[in-house]
Amino acid sequence: MTHLRAMTGLLALLAASAMSSSAASSEMLPDPGFGQPTLAGEWWATPNIKFEYKPGALCGMVAGGTAQPWGAILGFNGLVLKKGERYRLSVTVSGDPGGPMRALAQKAAEPWTAEGEIARAVSAGKQTLNEDFTAAETHAKAQLVFQLGGADAPWRFCLHSASLQSGQEPTAETASDATSAIRVNQYAYFPKGPKHATLVRKDKGRVEWRLLSASGAQVASGWSKPQGRNASSGLDVHIIDFSGVRKPGEGYRLVVGDDTSPPFSISATAYDALRADALGYFYKVRSGIEIREDLAGKGYGRPAGHLGKAPNRGDTSVGCVDTRTARKVYGEAWSCGYRLNVAGGWYDAGDFGKYVVNGGIAATQLLGVYERALHYSGGASPALADGLVRIPEAGNGIPDILDEARWELDFLMSMTVPDGEPHAGMAHHKVHGNRWTVGPILPHRDRELRVLHRPSTAATLNLAAAAAQGARLFARYDKAYSEKLLAAAVRAYQAAEANPALYAPYTDGSFGGGDYQDDDVSDEFYWAAAELYLSTGDNAWLERAKASPHWSGPVFQRDGFSWRSVAALGRLQLASVPSKLPKRDLKAVQVSVRDAAESYLKDQRKEAFGFMYRPEKFGWGSNQSLIQNMIVVATAYDITGDKRYLQAVRESMDYILGRNALGISYVTGYGTTYAQRQYSNMFAASTDPSYPAVPKGALAGGPNSGLADDYAIRKLKGCAPQACYVDDARSYSTNEIAINWNAPLTWIASFLADAP
Repeated sequence: MTHLRAMTGLLALLAASAMSSSAASSEMLPDPGFGQPTLAGEWWATPNIKFEYKPGALCGMVAGGTAQPWGAILGFNGLVLKKGERYRLSVTVSGDPGGPMRALAQKAAEPWTAEGEIARAVSAGKQTLNEDFTAAETHAKAQLVFQLGGADAPWRFCLHSASLQSGQEPTAETASDATSAIRVNQYAYFPKGPKHATLVRKDKGRVEWRLLSASGAQVASGWSKPQGRNASSGLDVHIIDFSGVRKPGEGYRLVVGDDTSPPFSISATAYDALRADALGYFYKVRSGIEIREDLAGKGYGRPAGHLGKAPNRGDTSVGCVDTRTARKVYGEAWSCGYRLNVAGGWYDAGDFGKYVVNGGIAATQLLGVYERALHYSGGASPALADGLVRIPEAGNGIPDILDEARWELDFLMSMTVPDGEPHAGMAHHKVHGNRWTVGPILPHRDRELRVLHRPSTAATLNLAAAAAQGARLFARYDKAYSEKLLAAAVRAYQAAEANPALYAPYTDGSFGGGDYQDDDVSDEFYWAAAELYLSTGDNAWLERAKASPHWSGPVFQRDGFSWRSVAALGRLQLASVPSKLPKRDLKAVQVSVRDAAESYLKDQRKEAFGFMYRPEKFGWGSNQSLIQNMIVVATAYDITGDKRYLQAVRESMDYILGRNALGISYVTGYGTTYAQRQYSNMFAASTDPSYPAVPKGALAGGPNSGLADDYAIRKLKGCAPQACYVDDARSYSTNEIAINWNAPLTWIASFLADAP
């Protein structure tokens, strides 16, 4: 690195104005506004940045063509950060014509631990940006760096001021600090459904509540029911029951003493909008196609991602990982001599990886939205319509849900190993960059080399199951495509039988994408055989399903099912999809679904927040796990008609939409206080306002007792299970978005919208 002696002289610490606590803040950088002729210390830059000092700014040309943000850096050393100390980082910057910037207060040596960060796309005109942070560690040698790499062409960057102040006052850090003590479904209760709220209150005696209309008129009143300490939230709570109120309306509020709840509605039709928004999420995360702003909404239009247009290397001709990497990951020098066109599909989550096991379950649950409506809505559900959402295929005579699922089904089939190659017919486990992509960034700007990973039995069976289901649903609309799907499903299952133990390994998430490791594929074999039987009626597939330990064994768990555990999905399909299954077998699978539903209702009755999810610790993506339990109970309603199940699902949805420990709706755009800063490379407005915001209808992962990211560990140590969540883009382990989370959200929203 080269150094700039833009200024030299005496270091002066500038005192900040007195704070209300009388604690003084201290400026850690000399001459923050670049107004003095000399500067103590040294600003330095990488050789590809040519900076010059002028009074009032440090400006210069940044070379283009760097692959990573840290490919071009301006920095200042000699700082000290102390554990537990609060700091405020403030910068004023501009660019011509503009480019990416990440300002980091960090450790001045590997692993370059960042304590405070500001990321923005810099443009013409001055921008003043601030970030408050608390240092999680002491760094005797720290630095302030501006990472400026990643632009295609050279650009001029100006730093007009840079300030790092210590001694900042603490501010409210959690949603619960500012939210009402009355936790409600902030979106909508059903006129004929249960209506409960949870009141956070230590009093052991009951308290009076009042329900007010939007005009302030009292609609109802009553007394709370004290519940004591709630284990999942760590809070003392009461329950308020206003189920007797059935009149539809907007702007209802509950009042207890000086506490007023967020407003909410009572509506029989509110969930129609959630169904459309949750489904509309998938178009916005499509890969390999231009996203049209007139369809996706203002700010969401973008060029096609990963089609190979520079600087993007693309998915149109992707080779396998090199043998050196394969030996490290798989323990063998595996590679391949072919390249595949795997463009298309959906981006998995916050990153740009595309994973067959996640894509398989997401696609099948979207198909399930259509299939459930087909058999249990009397043909009246909008989920059966062509024109439900704004996508390019609307108006083609095929229901939009099938069109959207087809975008992923085509990708899944494209991941198949070609004939004549080892493991022919199997599906590659995943495709993603050779290194982690650093965001914020839009997919068409991603520079990383894309690579195929070794095929896996789990991925192959996901392809078989999803394609088999798609085959029976597309049969009435596109016979040729239906036949193609069925052939792909049979071929994949046979390939999996020939390679029954080719597992995806665990690599500690260090290689450009998630692992999605799974070394038990008995559940995938069962699920795929069930789907093939339902599509063909061939008893050979039924016999395969019956030979599985999951045929009569337990498949429903308290913490829900997921991509790793799909036997429950096979059981639900056998229980609810019309087929020629012998009556004795049908009764057995349906009884198992009903028994599971009863177990979830038992758990729900013990939970003061009304949801049906009761593990000792909340897992990764707990919100989708809860929704999967709700889907089990919803299926029990479909096959029995028992309205207890319908009412239980309605109440459990309250948790997702605000009746929880933090008083936050986990669906973006729904409620008064909702998740909107989820981790995402491209929906990154909370990090850089020049990027699009998280779309309306996106589900946040939710509380995760595991706290697997540094930010969550720092903020949430010792949290009660329900409180292990922070709405911040830095907390990917609690606050990511993902296709396999939005698919069950779409399913349950459609169920609620269609239910009588």
